[in-house]
Amino acid sequence: MDGRAGRLVPWILDALLGLAVIATLTAVISARQGGTKEPDALAYLWAIGLGALMLARRQHPRAVLLVSAFGLIVYYVGGYPAVGVGIPLAAALFSAAEGGRLAAATVTASAVLVLSLVFRLLAGQDAAYVLGYDLATQVTSMAMAIALGDGIRSRRAQRRHQRDMEELLARQYIQESESRVREERLAIARELHDSIGHTVSVISLHAEVAREAAPHGHPALDTALQRIKEASSATMRELRTTVGLLRSAKPAGRESISLSDLSPVFDAARSAGFDVDERVEVTSETLPRTIDVAAYRIVQEAVTNVVRHSQASRVSVVAAADGAKLRLTVTDDGPPPGRPRRGGHGIAGMTERATALGGSLRTRHEPGGFVVEADLPLGEDA
Repeated sequence: MDGRAGRLVPWILDALLGLAVIATLTAVISARQGGTKEPDALAYLWAIGLGALMLARRQHPRAVLLVSAFGLIVYYVGGYPAVGVGIPLAAALFSAAEGGRLAAATVTASAVLVLSLVFRLLAGQDAAYVLGYDLATQVTSMAMAIALGDGIRSRRAQRRHQRDMEELLARQYIQESESRVREERLAIARELHDSIGHTVSVISLHAEVAREAAPHGHPALDTALQRIKEASSATMRELRTTVGLLRSAKPAGRESISLSDLSPVFDAARSAGFDVDERVEVTSETLPRTIDVAAYRIVQEAVTNVVRHSQASRVSVVAAADGAKLRLTVTDDGPPPGRPRRGGHGIAGMTERATALGGSLRTRHEPGGFVVEADLPLGEDA
């Protein structure tokens, strides 16, 4: 029921706008100002037709505008009472601007206004009145209709952009949370391996030494030492399995991230209105796992920083092997900021990721925009 109501609301609003157009034009026609012909049924049908066009204004804004302008010309050629040009075209101009057809609305309004002025002056109307008074009224009414439509369109676009940004930030927060969890798991794995693993290995070693050094004829002692060795060996196998699970970069039930699949990052930037140029010349199969994950996170953070902070419209991402290192370059076309931004940790976090793996990260402003460049060594996976 809610979905049906949501679809009906635009039709109801358009119908009300059409009725307003019909009522306004009917009142102006009935005033019988000017013209060489008394209003008849065709004049009022013309008003109804302009109002009915509002039902198609969302799907075909340019067509509605052109038909309205052509209908206005035909109306005046018929010699009917004057209705101006701003009032009949206001709704169509508003609809075209609201639908993103600003150029069409401006050109059509200008053309109709020029034709109206030429026609009225050739018909002998007072030039001082036409150019000094009525022209300003018509221009103002049409300009207001276009400005109102374009303003509504801009606000809607801004709200969509804001929603896209909120979704992008929410995804980034989730990914950062998952990254922190993975880092904690790695820390636990290292601690288990370094402490418990070492201790169990020592127990196993000394149990074997004791079993070999024990005098013969003590089966209970031999059995106890053998069980200690077997238990310690089993414990080491279980420990290795547990550490392997903790160190796994692919959490259970979730697809692991990879530089080969940056589509979530690029799609988020595109949904926020950015043009994305991508050139990834390496595959995850050719990269150590830690390098692959770090590279993904660096590109993700760099692109997110562009979307959140820059005034750019385009972002370029290049990932390619350069000798024994992987080079990542993220560039935007935004202007340099007026003053340094405070409170952000994105660049610091990217730098930490790169240096932790023996690489480096640099940032700089160039005439064409802001550049983030990272080098990661292509060594063995840690």
